[in-house]
Amino acid sequence: MKDRNVEQAIECLKSALGDKVTINETVRKQHGHDESWFDTSAPDAVCFAETVEDVSLVVKTCNEYGVPVIPYGAGSGVAGLINAVKGGVSLDLGRMDQILEVRPEDADCTVQAGVTRKQLNQYLRDTGLFFTVDPGADATLGGMAATRASGTNTVRYGTMRENVLTMKVVLPSGEIIETGSRARKSASSYDLTHLFIGSEGTLGTIVELTVKLHGIPAATSTAVVQFSSVAAAVDSVVMALQMSVPVARLELADETLVKAMNDYSDLGLQVSTCLFVEFHGTEGGVQEAAEIFREICEDEGAIGFSWTADAEETSRLWRARHEAAWAFMAMRPNTRNFSTDVCVPISALADCIEETRKDVAENLDLTAAIAGHVGDGNFHVAILVDPSIPEEKKRVSAFYDRLVVRALEAGGTCSGEHGVGMQKLEYVKTEFGPSAIRLMQAIKDAIDPKGIMNPGKKIPAPEE
Repeated sequence: MKDRNVEQAIECLKSALGDKVTINETVRKQHGHDESWFDTSAPDAVCFAETVEDVSLVVKTCNEYGVPVIPYGAGSGVAGLINAVKGGVSLDLGRMDQILEVRPEDADCTVQAGVTRKQLNQYLRDTGLFFTVDPGADATLGGMAATRASGTNTVRYGTMRENVLTMKVVLPSGEIIETGSRARKSASSYDLTHLFIGSEGTLGTIVELTVKLHGIPAATSTAVVQFSSVAAAVDSVVMALQMSVPVARLELADETLVKAMNDYSDLGLQVSTCLFVEFHGTEGGVQEAAEIFREICEDEGAIGFSWTADAEETSRLWRARHEAAWAFMAMRPNTRNFSTDVCVPISALADCIEETRKDVAENLDLTAAIAGHVGDGNFHVAILVDPSIPEEKKRVSAFYDRLVVRALEAGGTCSGEHGVGMQKLEYVKTEFGPSAIRLMQAIKDAIDPKGIMNPGKKIPAPEE
């Protein structure tokens, strides 16, 4: 039975927004889960915003009645970011998909929050520029900013943190603010832009973004390198970074994932630990970089190396990498993919991955794979689990506890890019400690005193 305040809020929203508001059960369930293994927590209603004013009206109304608001982008997260754990209104920004202005001379552009990365890059094709942050999924830029996303290009171009200049944000009161300017640097007042980046919808709703663009490289080449061990692959990455080899992408896939990709995408690779490497630059530059990288890998014991500058072959390889999650899930149908990530200093990466692989082999007894954006110390563990079998969930949870402890002891973090959501609340306590958590809660209380913005996410509940 709905709370009377929720009913009144929905009635007000329907009166103001008409068919942009729905309480259809199927639509609500679609908005009550992401790609994580958490059960669906459906909102009480879904609002499809089409303008900044729509967003302001929804948030202001919900704030008046004390009703939760859960901003929704593409639903592609894996940490339970959009589950409506306390009911309320899912605020879908997918219809706000206008590219408002492209400024080639400044290498930036302004877009609405519902624009996806593929949509933007398709639009930019004739400008000679592209947007670099590539998390794999065709996520919305608003969602990517809210989760501080990164991805395959991070080693050269940075994460969303480095690529967002300013944003327009609707506060929990319904007020609309600009967080900064288009200037490439500023020492003016508090850095509000980076306060909202990574806030996971708990402080406000991102409705517009101005992001950096980069020139499309004159030439691109891709290398695939096989290794007999993960340690050798990671050691090669560390050496390449220390020698400043100009790589744009550095992706690791262990033998389990390579087999899955072979079966799913017909890659025909040798089943072994692989590095997928991409070089950007001039034709001569990418060839030289590939040769230097080959020498480094051979010194570390690589057992195979191939590279190509063919655009079609390069596209095929990276498409397979982006489809790796689906390829992995096909190895055990009718299960869920428990996917998580940690990030550690580069110097600790090889040991952390090797210890994790040993843990998987000795304690998990489930199909698992490791992949990673190893150029920045970020790696992922994916596990196929049947949520209906309590013992499997118990083993996965215990394994995840050990993984996070391992990363934190190495000077790392419980989340390199997936975010906190519902999945990592307890680990945030361990990573930051009570004083830092109290400061975060004070910021949250100051901006969102009624606690309506995406409750139950990002910040652990205060200690009683």
